[in-house]
Amino acid sequence: MRVDWNKKYTTIAVYSLIVIILSITFYLCITNYSKFSDMINTFFAVLRPFIVGFSLAYLLNFVMAFYEKNIVEKIVSDKKPKIKRALSLILTYVTLTIVLMLFMKFVLLQVTESVARLINDFPKLVNKVYLITDQFVKDIDLPHSTSMMINQKINEFGKNAIDFATNLMPLFANVFLGILKSVWNTVLGLIVSIYILADKEGFAALCKKFLSAIFSVERSERLLYITRFSNDIFGKFIVGKIIDSTIIAFITFIVLSITGMPYKILLTFIIGTTNIIPFFGPFIGAIPSVFIVLMIDPIKAFWLLIIIFVIQQLDGNVIGPKILGDSIGISSFWILFSLLIAGKFFGLIGMIVGVPLFAITYTIIGESVN
Repeated sequence: MRVDWNKKYTTIAVYSLIVIILSITFYLCITNYSKFSDMINTFFAVLRPFIVGFSLAYLLNFVMAFYEKNIVEKIVSDKKPKIKRALSLILTYVTLTIVLMLFMKFVLLQVTESVARLINDFPKLVNKVYLITDQFVKDIDLPHSTSMMINQKINEFGKNAIDFATNLMPLFANVFLGILKSVWNTVLGLIVSIYILADKEGFAALCKKFLSAIFSVERSERLLYITRFSNDIFGKFIVGKIIDSTIIAFITFIVLSITGMPYKILLTFIIGTTNIIPFFGPFIGAIPSVFIVLMIDPIKAFWLLIIIFVIQQLDGNVIGPKILGDSIGISSFWILFSLLIAGKFFGLIGMIVGVPLFAITYTIIGESVN
């Protein structure tokens, strides 16, 4: 029997069936949450190489586009697009390899050595804090009960600090093992990213064809506009933040080297990495950095606080606006709001990508409402 999709009751029946199926699915998911969670985790574990591949392709596309536009076009004619793309891909992945090698040699190894040295020195540093605090309590001549309470709190703090430092190396070992376990997914992701970048126009055309087949012309054009707009905001923000944080890391390392700060590689890594996080990044990086130096030399810790403040002022008023411009387009209130929400649900990754995602959503909703 042929179904007449234009009839009113046929449409109602189809919608009712969809609602019933979704309701049953939702009920099964709620009543079997653990099994459903395991299925979701397995599903994402299978897709992880492709997620890594798409992420790498998205980031490396900016590098490849730069090489293709500024270098390869001047060497190879437009009549040989395959050669242009192949040469651009080679330059992109050679650049990625060099950056990774430099990072491992000059940053990762140095940070690991600094952490190991800090852990070894930690008991001595805590003991030094004990002596300084004890002398300070004696100098101000507090009542005996107050002195005992302060000493007890300091002892508790020192014990917790030593326990934290003792557990820090196993934590780093677990992180390192996790990185090793994800090497295979990363290798597969690199292969996937090469295929995507080699034929990115073909993938884009396939997506456009799919949208045109499923949706009306007006709806598909709207979706393509949202995609282009999202790519413009998200791409500018992420790439701009990476460049901005790299510059801040170089400036921080130079200043810390001149001022003779201890653990300068570790401090530079902390400050540069946390700078990627908008708004809260400087505070997140400053607290552990100042605390590390405070246990060694309180005067240098004070100067480090001033150095971080000056560098962040330079970043916020000069470097950041020059690189990022007005790529977000939302007020400070909404930046804070998006950071708190995304950070609560998705942790560190949420704090990094939450702002551009919220800016995209905010702008699209605003346009639709207007």
